[in-house]
Amino acid sequence: MKIDKLLITAIVAFLCMPFTSFAQKYNLDIQKSSLIVFGTSNIHDWDIKTENQKGFILINAENSLQIKELNIVVEAESLKSGRGGMDKNTYKALNTNDYKTIKFNLISSDKITDLGNGNYNVTAKGDLTISGVTKRITLEFKVNIESNLVSITGEKNIKMTDYKIDPPKALLGTIKTGDDVLIKFNTILKK
Repeated sequence: MKIDKLLITAIVAFLCMPFTSFAQKYNLDIQKSSLIVFGTSNIHDWDIKTENQKGFILINAENSLQIKELNIVVEAESLKSGRGGMDKNTYKALNTNDYKTIKFNLISSDKITDLGNGNYNVTAKGDLTISGVTKRITLEFKVNIESNLVSITGEKNIKMTDYKIDPPKALLGTIKTGDDVLIKFNTILKK
């Protein structure tokens, strides 16, 4: 009798609880995602693309978008320019012998604007770690949610020296890379 009463009380309490939605996890699709770093030198502009990255986003998008977590990890030596010498100089500048990855970790979503039809503009803060140096950055990006896919697109300007990276040089210093780089990303995540 006592067990039946407890069971009925538990069932009634469960049924009276407000229904809350749960966050859903989407994992980065490496085949469809891209991350490209654009830079300059005293000779020509250049770009370098990542071939290996992973990550996930944990969101609740039932009534409005809530980003619970967002983590992206890039394998530093998967950055490829198509030029072996440039890649070696990049890995040396990034000190990839000691620091194998570049990481972004979301800290907060400060502003999320619903544009309708599963599209959002997001202003967030996160920790970006490059070559062992972590800096808190503000990042603006667009989010699109369609059935089982989430896409995140945006760009961010950074200075290499902010991460204690000496801009690479080549040919005895005659070719000098500029300090400013632009990171463009199109990250596709799926359930």
